[in-house]
Amino acid sequence: MTMMTKDTIEAKVREILVELFELDASDITLDAQLYDDLDIDSIDAVDLVVELKKMTGKKIKPEDFKTVRSVGDIVNAVEELLTSE
Repeated sequence: MTMMTKDTIEAKVREILVELFELDASDITLDAQLYDDLDIDSIDAVDLVVELKKMTGKKIKPEDFKTVRSVGDIVNAVEELLTSE
C-alpha cells in the first residue's frame, strides 16, 4: 500500500464527509468540530469509521476514535493507523 500524505488523507476524509453526510466541503476544515460544527452524531461516527476502514484497509477499534473531536483529529488518527503495523 502506498503511503498517504497528510494532505491526501485530509482530502479523502473531506470526500467521505461530503459523500456520507452531504456536508458542504467548505465547512470541512481541520478545526471543524464533528459534533458541534458538522452535526455528526455517534451513529454517523460509526458510518464514518466503516468508510475509514475501507480507506485504510485496517481494523479500527472504537477506542482509537474516542478522543476524535475535529476533522484534524480524524486525519491524525488515520495517519497513525497507516503508519502503525
